[in-house]
Amino acid sequence: MAKKNKGKSEAKGSKQKKLPPYDKCIVKCACGNTFETRSTKKEIHLEICSNCHPFFTGKQKLVDTAGMVEKFTKRYGSDYTEKIKNKK
Repeated sequence: MAKKNKGKSEAKGSKQKKLPPYDKCIVKCACGNTFETRSTKKEIHLEICSNCHPFFTGKQKLVDTAGMVEKFTKRYGSDYTEKIKNKK
Protein backbone atom coordinates (compact mmCIF):
# COMPACT_ATOMS: atom_id res chain seq x y z
CA MET A 1 0.00 0.00 0.00
CA ALA A 2 1.35 3.31 -1.04
CA LYS A 3 0.67 6.31 1.11
CA LYS A 4 -0.99 9.25 -0.55
CA ASN A 5 1.14 12.34 -0.41
CA LYS A 6 -1.23 14.88 1.01
CA GLY A 7 0.36 18.18 1.67
CA LYS A 8 3.13 20.30 0.39
CA SER A 9 3.89 18.86 -3.05
CA GLU A 10 0.27 18.92 -4.18
CA ALA A 11 -0.26 22.38 -2.78
CA LYS A 12 2.70 23.78 -4.70
CA GLY A 13 1.49 22.52 -8.03
CA SER A 14 -2.13 23.48 -7.66
CA LYS A 15 -1.68 26.98 -6.25
CA GLN A 16 0.03 29.50 -8.45
CA LYS A 17 0.14 32.97 -6.98
CA LYS A 18 0.55 35.83 -9.43
CA LEU A 19 2.88 38.55 -8.20
CA PRO A 20 2.15 42.25 -8.84
CA PRO A 21 4.16 43.86 -11.66
CA TYR A 22 7.53 45.33 -10.62
CA ASP A 23 7.86 48.36 -12.89
CA LYS A 24 9.44 51.79 -12.94
CA CYS A 25 8.18 54.14 -10.24
CA ILE A 26 8.48 57.90 -9.70
CA VAL A 27 9.30 59.02 -6.16
CA LYS A 28 8.26 62.58 -5.25
CA CYS A 29 9.46 64.38 -2.12
CA ALA A 30 7.83 67.33 -0.36
CA CYS A 31 10.96 69.41 -1.09
CA GLY A 32 10.32 69.02 -4.84
CA ASN A 33 12.97 66.41 -5.57
CA THR A 34 11.92 63.55 -7.86
CA PHE A 35 13.76 60.40 -8.89
CA GLU A 36 13.01 57.10 -10.53
CA THR A 37 13.23 53.64 -9.01
CA ARG A 38 11.37 50.34 -9.27
CA SER A 39 8.36 49.31 -7.21
CA THR A 40 4.97 47.64 -7.37
CA LYS A 41 3.40 51.10 -7.03
CA LYS A 42 3.27 53.73 -9.80
CA GLU A 43 4.11 56.72 -7.54
CA ILE A 44 5.51 57.16 -4.05
CA HIS A 45 5.19 60.43 -2.09
CA LEU A 46 7.76 61.18 0.63
CA GLU A 47 7.98 63.84 3.32
CA ILE A 48 11.77 63.78 3.44
CA CYS A 49 14.44 62.39 1.10
CA SER A 50 18.22 62.26 0.91
CA ASN A 51 18.21 65.66 -0.82
CA CYS A 52 16.63 67.44 2.16
CA HIS A 53 17.42 65.17 5.15
CA PRO A 54 19.81 66.81 7.67
CA PHE A 55 21.99 63.69 7.88
CA PHE A 56 22.83 63.86 4.17
CA THR A 57 22.88 67.66 3.76
CA GLY A 58 24.87 68.49 6.89
CA LYS A 59 22.42 71.27 7.76
CA GLN A 60 20.46 71.03 10.95
CA LYS A 61 16.83 72.11 10.93
CA LEU A 62 15.21 72.97 14.22
CA VAL A 63 11.59 71.94 14.20
CA ASP A 64 9.86 73.89 16.93
CA THR A 65 7.19 71.75 18.52
CA ALA A 66 4.92 73.81 20.76
CA GLY A 67 7.61 76.40 21.58
CA MET A 68 10.18 73.92 22.87
CA VAL A 69 13.11 75.75 21.22
CA GLU A 70 12.10 79.08 22.78
CA LYS A 71 11.63 77.39 26.13
CA PHE A 72 15.14 75.92 25.88
CA THR A 73 16.74 79.24 24.92
CA LYS A 74 14.87 81.00 27.71
CA ARG A 75 16.09 78.45 30.25
CA TYR A 76 19.72 78.11 29.10
CA GLY A 77 20.17 81.26 27.02
CA SER A 78 21.45 81.65 23.47
CA ASP A 79 25.07 81.50 24.75
CA TYR A 80 24.67 77.77 25.40
CA THR A 81 23.74 77.00 21.78
CA GLU A 82 26.62 79.15 20.48
CA LYS A 83 29.08 77.28 22.71
CA ILE A 84 27.93 73.99 21.24
CA LYS A 85 28.31 75.32 17.68
CA ASN A 86 31.83 76.58 18.42
CA LYS A 87 32.91 73.18 19.80
CA LYS A 88 32.29 71.53 16.41
